[in-house]
Amino acid sequence: MFVIIGYVVVALSVFGGFAIAGGHLAALLQPVELLMIGGAALGSFFVGNTLVAIKATAKAFPTCFKGAKYSKETYMELMALLYELLGKVRKEGLMSIENDVERPEESSVFAKYPQITADHHVVEFMTDYLRIMVSGNLNAMEIESLMDVEIETHHHEALVPAHIIAKLGDGMPAFGIVAAVMGVVHTMESVGIPPAELGILIAHALVGTFLGILLAYGFVGPLGTLLEQKAEESTKMFQTIKITLLANLNGYAPAMAVEFGRKALISTERPSFVELEEFVKQKR
Repeated sequence: MFVIIGYVVVALSVFGGFAIAGGHLAALLQPVELLMIGGAALGSFFVGNTLVAIKATAKAFPTCFKGAKYSKETYMELMALLYELLGKVRKEGLMSIENDVERPEESSVFAKYPQITADHHVVEFMTDYLRIMVSGNLNAMEIESLMDVEIETHHHEALVPAHIIAKLGDGMPAFGIVAAVMGVVHTMESVGIPPAELGILIAHALVGTFLGILLAYGFVGPLGTLLEQKAEESTKMFQTIKITLLANLNGYAPAMAVEFGRKALISTERPSFVELEEFVKQKR
């Protein structure tokens, strides 16, 4: 929603200001310039990226026009789920959660938290390390090291679309210059025409540079920044799980382990201690 609002503000500010200054908006309508800039950018996108990266970018792009995937409610569901699982372990032993971990889609515990079960990456990360805890083959330090590697890998993968879009935005001004140069070439080969028509051709050529810069800094570049923020947001879920499980492995009670996880959240999405306590009681 905010992306659309931002685009509208950019367009109104630039084109509206141009019109207020006495410019003719029709002069900026140059489909051929857009074709050259957009086509060159699309071509470079395919040349410079692997199929995996292209698919990841295509999948991530629509998320730019959606709201935040993780809200305070989502984080509370995550911590309530962790509290319930760790509480079950404390009362009935590690083997009591074996079925929940092996088949989370059939688990009555996981079923209470639809926002978490809808994210298979989070469920997989959580159940993998709970399974390791059940097996008892690794100590807390080894599990922490393994978690760090997996989180770093996830973060790197999540940032791929952001980097690709950012680089695409960086290249837009250059493609705009290419379009402008092509326009200048066309103008120079038409020097025999009347000055009025020659001036129109020069104006059309300059529009290429204008469009390249506008698309780069007003439309494409900001999407790269937004995707980077979304990647950071998704990583926070894994960090919360990591801190909570490690606290439990180090001997802290489920309530205290969840409190450790709560402290890892950013302030704008972090529920208060009372909010989380009431939510956990409600789910139980």
